[in-house]
Amino acid sequence: MPGKYFEEFTVGETIDHDKRRTISEADNQRFCDMTMNQQPLHLDAEFAAETEFGERLVNGLLTMSIAVGVSIPDTTDGTIVANLSYDDVEHPAPVFHGDTIRARSTVTDKRETSDGERGVVTMRVEAFAVNRTDDGDDVLVCSFERTVLSLKRPGE
Repeated sequence: MPGKYFEEFTVGETIDHDKRRTISEADNQRFCDMTMNQQPLHLDAEFAAETEFGERLVNGLLTMSIAVGVSIPDTTDGTIVANLSYDDVEHPAPVFHGDTIRARSTVTDKRETSDGERGVVTMRVEAFAVNRTDDGDDVLVCSFERTVLSLKRPGE
């Protein structure tokens, strides 16, 4: 399994995920269509041009979903029972078509379930738009707590 079992998570560890994803206009359009979100800030270039952003923004839930997706191979791929919650979601900066997103997860808490059969792991996930500034710095565009119910290593 590429994901981690409960015992393999360490509180305080930070995982920089290698997978990245560039978000296209088509990605944003499809996501808005699938979720029935017709917010003109995401879809209407003329409307968005008149906002403080000057152009259409990527749907924040798409950004969050990509951050979860790119984190899966290094964290919970094949070792998760369920996602329990997503908390404290923030979008401190907008995402634009063409931005490449990378993510980082930091384990903030872990505990066994009351029956001792599984474990609950909480991670702070941060998503960044790569090379966004003139200096080539990445910009934090989304952060949230992700809590999962994790399998324990078989036979332990």
